[in-house]
Amino acid sequence: MRSILFLLASIILCISTLISLHPFRFFCHLTNVEKPLNDESQQSQVIPIVGALGPESFAFDPNGGGPYTGVSDGRIIKWLETECRWVDFAVTSPERDGCAGSHDHDITEHICGRPLGLQFNKESGDLYIADAYMGLLIVGPGGGQASVAATQAQDIPFGFSNALDIDQRSGVVYFTDSSSRYHRRNHIPLILSGDSTGRLMKYDPISKEVTVLLGNLSYPNGVSLSKDGHFIIVAETTNCRILKLWLETSRAGNVEVFARIPGFPDNIKRNNEGEFWVGIHSRRGIVLNWILSYPWIGKGLNRLPIDISKLYSYLVKFTGSGLAMRLSQEGAVIEMLEDKRGKKWKFISEVEERNGNLWIGSVSMPFAVIQSNKL
Repeated sequence: MRSILFLLASIILCISTLISLHPFRFFCHLTNVEKPLNDESQQSQVIPIVGALGPESFAFDPNGGGPYTGVSDGRIIKWLETECRWVDFAVTSPERDGCAGSHDHDITEHICGRPLGLQFNKESGDLYIADAYMGLLIVGPGGGQASVAATQAQDIPFGFSNALDIDQRSGVVYFTDSSSRYHRRNHIPLILSGDSTGRLMKYDPISKEVTVLLGNLSYPNGVSLSKDGHFIIVAETTNCRILKLWLETSRAGNVEVFARIPGFPDNIKRNNEGEFWVGIHSRRGIVLNWILSYPWIGKGLNRLPIDISKLYSYLVKFTGSGLAMRLSQEGAVIEMLEDKRGKKWKFISEVEERNGNLWIGSVSMPFAVIQSNKL
């Protein structure tokens, strides 16, 4: 059995490496644009990030400044549009030795921090951060060292704090912990194992209490409140679906499937119209769909004498495409954006709609993309 599983992994590796790698082009000024991916009326720009990668999530401060984004070395950086550059804003860990510079940040992220979900409280100006290793954090309008808001719930420590959203009416923070067993750097074994220790929670900034709203989730990821606050949706990455939890109305407490996604959903961001943009890491292909259909295969792959996460990290250099979806308040597909060749978009983590533009993030790429959304 072990030899069969190893052969299967080798076949997957060989097939994946046949897919070509496309070069990336970098621009600075908004006047330097490329032809669009999907529509001739659209324009896009690639903004490089120096010394790190993975702008996972975006947030704009109450004054419209930014966006701010977290990157692989534990920093949160701010985009200065007038100066066309990123500047340091905050860090999520006080330990910074060996964090800076271009190297494999995966091996130090448990020390340096890995900020993922971001959102500002518009009244206080505080930035809330879901750091994969440090928990739920908060930093004031002036930036600097983030402080800890919460690291556990029901005496179970957070293993993989991931995404968040804030109810601006009450200041309550909704966030996900993707697993209590697997850390972020082990997200591939997390999926293959079928782990279901993930949770959707809320943090009350007044009482400082954390409440578990949903448990037994399979890799809960992005989270977003509806425009009226009646419900909240959460991406369940392993199962390629989005769940809907009613918070208000007579249906409060009920859970239902909001949408099924053709790939692995990451972050969810609501636009001003109340629609939801879903970043999709990658499509769920035939081979992976087969593997996930039989739990014993995934568990067997995790037991192979190879680092499955490192293998995946190698494969992503040669594979992948960019995919995002815009959903209605009822979960219907309104729009789909895709770069099938992965020339400019790859492993999309988030789409933030702002002033007619889409800010597109990726957990793996060393740049952010601005795509015009004006028709």
